[in-house]
Amino acid sequence: MSQLEIDRVLAQIRAISAQTGAGAARATRPEESGPSQFATLLRQGLDQVNAAQQRAGELAAAFERGVPGVELPQVMVEMQKASVSFRAVVEVRNRLVNAYQEIMNMPI
Repeated sequence: MSQLEIDRVLAQIRAISAQTGAGAARATRPEESGPSQFATLLRQGLDQVNAAQQRAGELAAAFERGVPGVELPQVMVEMQKASVSFRAVVEVRNRLVNAYQEIMNMPI
């Protein structure tokens, strides 16, 4: 590994650490209210999946109308991306429901 690659990785680690530190400092203040970082992250993920599905639908409709420049492989790739991202969201939901159920079934 070259020095340049090491410096780049260290810069990424520092950037992530700075973002995480800022979030932790904000979360420790009780006077602030609003959505948690997890809720915000989950919302952003759902919005991205929704955008991918809409983009795939628009491309499919454009292909059906015969719009020039829209080809079948492009449409199929976008449809698969939307499908994979939706399955990932469903899996996250399933894991969250399982975690909730385990917590609710814990003896007190």
